[in-house]
Amino acid sequence: MTGMDESYALEARDVTFGYVPGSPVLDRWSAGFPTGSMTALTGPSGRGKSTLLYLLGLMLHPGDGEVLLDGRPTRPLSDAKRAHLRAERFGFVFQDAALDATRTVLDNVIETSFYRADRRKEAINRALELLDLFGVDVPPRRKPGQVSGGQAQRIALCRALLNEPGVLLADEPTGNLDPVTTDLVVSALRDHARSGAAVIVVTHTPHVAEACDREIRL
Repeated sequence: MTGMDESYALEARDVTFGYVPGSPVLDRWSAGFPTGSMTALTGPSGRGKSTLLYLLGLMLHPGDGEVLLDGRPTRPLSDAKRAHLRAERFGFVFQDAALDATRTVLDNVIETSFYRADRRKEAINRALELLDLFGVDVPPRRKPGQVSGGQAQRIALCRALLNEPGVLLADEPTGNLDPVTTDLVVSALRDHARSGAAVIVVTHTPHVAEACDREIRL
C-alpha cells in the first residue's frame, strides 16, 4: 500500500522481519490503520499475522522499515519508552489469553493499571463493569486455572479494554468462544472502534472478518 500519511493512528512502512536471517516472515510490508476503524488481518497460517501484531504493538523490533504511532517513528525509542506507550496507548488480546495463573481474575484485568498509576478503586470498578458486560460469571477472586477457556478469553478482552486504548490489537479473540459470545465480543470491538480507536483483529473466522470495516489478507 502507498500514500501513507499522519492521519493514521498506527502505520507500518516497509516493515521487514524474520526469525531466521535471510528468511523474512514479512518483507517490506506496509499498511495504515485509521482511527474509528476495525481491520481484519486474514490469510493462511504461517503468513506472519501474529508476528505483525507484535510488531505493531511495539513488542518486536522490525529488522528494517518503521512502525509509526500517530505519525511518529517508534524505532528510535528506548525499550522503557516503548513499554510505557504499550501501557498507555495499547490494548492486547492474545490468542491464548495470556493470563497470570498466580493472580486472581480481577488482578489480571487491572494489571495494566499499575503501569499507568491509575487509582486502584477506579480500576476495580471499571474491571467489574467489564466482567459483567461480557458475562464472566465467576468470583473475581478466582484464579485463571479455575475458569474455562472461553471465560479466560473474555477476561483477556476486559483487560485490553480497561484503559479504553486508542489502539486495540486482538489475535484470534473469538477462537474459544461460542457463537453467542463471539457476537458479543465482535460487537464490543466494533463499538470500541466507533468510539475513535483503531482496532486490528487477526482472525480465521469469515464471520468476524465480515464484521470488520475492511480486510487485509497476508
